Amino acid sequence: MSEMSMTPTTPLADGEKVVHSFTADRGTYWRDHAWLAAAAMALGMGILWAIGNPHVWTGAVGGLAAVTVRATYVASDELQARWDLTDRRLLGPGQRAVPLSEIARVRTLGSAVQVVTRGGDKHLMKYQADKDATATRIKSAIGRDVS
Repeated sequence: MSEMSMTPTTPLADGEKVVHSFTADRGTYWRDHAWLAAAAMALGMGILWAIGNPHVWTGAVGGLAAVTVRATYVASDELQARWDLTDRRLLGPGQRAVPLSEIARVRTLGSAVQVVTRGGDKHLMKYQADKDATATRIKSAIGRDVS
C-alpha cells in the first residue's frame, strides 16, 4: 500500500503557475488541540460525575491523555500538508486537483477553510494561521462570489 503525499503531486499543465501555497501552521495545530483537550477533559469528568464515579478527576486525565496521544501521533502528517493555488486550479495533497471554475463555495470552519465543488466534493484545508486570508485569496482567484 502506498502512502499518500501530504503535498500536491498533480503535475502543472503547460503554462500553469503556482500563485500561492497554503501550509498548516504549527501554532494553530497545537492551539486547536489544546481546546480539544479541554473539551475532552470536561466531557470525561462530566460523564464520570453523571454515573456517580467518586474519581471524577480521572476523566480529565483520560481526556488529556487521549488528545495528547492523537495530536502527537498525527502531527508529523498534518503539519506537512500543503495546498497550492495556481492560476487555474487548487491542488491539494496527493492527486487532489480542483479547477477554480468548479468551486461552488469557500467557507471557514474553526481554523480550517472548506472548499466545496459544484459536484459536492468537499476539501478541508486544516490549521490555517489566518483562515480568513486563505479564504479571501481563493475567492479572489476564482473571481466570483462563492460564499
